[in-house]
Amino acid sequence: MRLMSVLGAPALLLLSLAGCSELTGPSYKPLEVPEGSPFGLGRENRVGQSTLHFSGYEWRVHSGRTSPGPTRFEPRNAWVDENGWLHLLVSREFGDWRGAYVTLPVRLGFGTYEWEVVGQLDAMDRNVVFGLFNYPTPDVGPDGTNEIDIEFTRWGKNSNPNGWFVIWPPFPDGSKVHKSFQVGATTLETTHRFTWTSTGIVFESYEGHGPQLGRQLARWEYRPSNPARTVPQKPMPVHMNLWLQSGQSPSDGREVEIVIKRFRFTPQ
Repeated sequence: MRLMSVLGAPALLLLSLAGCSELTGPSYKPLEVPEGSPFGLGRENRVGQSTLHFSGYEWRVHSGRTSPGPTRFEPRNAWVDENGWLHLLVSREFGDWRGAYVTLPVRLGFGTYEWEVVGQLDAMDRNVVFGLFNYPTPDVGPDGTNEIDIEFTRWGKNSNPNGWFVIWPPFPDGSKVHKSFQVGATTLETTHRFTWTSTGIVFESYEGHGPQLGRQLARWEYRPSNPARTVPQKPMPVHMNLWLQSGQSPSDGREVEIVIKRFRFTPQ
């Protein structure tokens, strides 16, 4: 297992799986946690709240089996630790694999959306999807429109790239556009953002956190000639989720945890 030196010595611990009555089986592997890393921090105290306070906003926590996937979303798989960091977990509980999903009900418009992430994005199983995105309410548009995505997944195939910037158009008769990229062996800490204006969207992913970012992992500037037809124009809620492609369990039988240290929105 690849570890960041700043996160502590490379000793591995098996995370305590308190509160789960059926977590054993030949294909199930609990999360391995590097000592000193943020993974699992606060997990033993999670209670399954309907809302969470994170990065200055109140987020709604999803529950039940629903799209995307479909995935069974478990409220206890999304929690905020003592540092104020958000954890999203895919785990097997009571014989069923479950994901995590939170939504910011406030509609944010043009500006820069930025996330500081801790996670092994390059090592995620092919059936697991990590999404950071805007998604329309029904009054803005139907599913398959008005969506701006940063996603990490292989969509069920190991041969696929694992990084995706995606834009869905404002109208159902349009076509989505995307840029895929490969996130290789990198540090656990990465920063991802998009800057959305009425005329285009710029996506960026970097190693590291804070003002001195490291190596650029990917960048895509989308400036279409007809932005009113191809770029979303209305404010939308922010979504963050960790889910299962086509509802399939992780092929490697392993739990997946992503920590989001901070979300920041800067209006245009």
